[in-house]
Amino acid sequence: MSDDIQKPKNNFIMPRIPYRGEFTPERMVFNANLQEFANRISLICNLETGGKITAEDAYSQIKNLWKDLKASKKCLLDETDAQGKGS
Repeated sequence: MSDDIQKPKNNFIMPRIPYRGEFTPERMVFNANLQEFANRISLICNLETGGKITAEDAYSQIKNLWKDLKASKKCLLDETDAQGKGS
């Protein structure tokens, strides 16, 4: 019963949009990572705006999330594209 109540709340707070691009497993995983990045950035910005964390802390967290997203892109998309062009 509590799962039925929690699901709409979770969908409201962290919505998931289906992937609609050219399908490859790597692109789908990167899309999920990108959506997670966007959701976490939104939460960090709201915490900073509400005075719960400092601007410096928010910046540091966002910078780390950005580095993780760049690494994800490099691993998932750039290497896959390079392998496809090399064949």
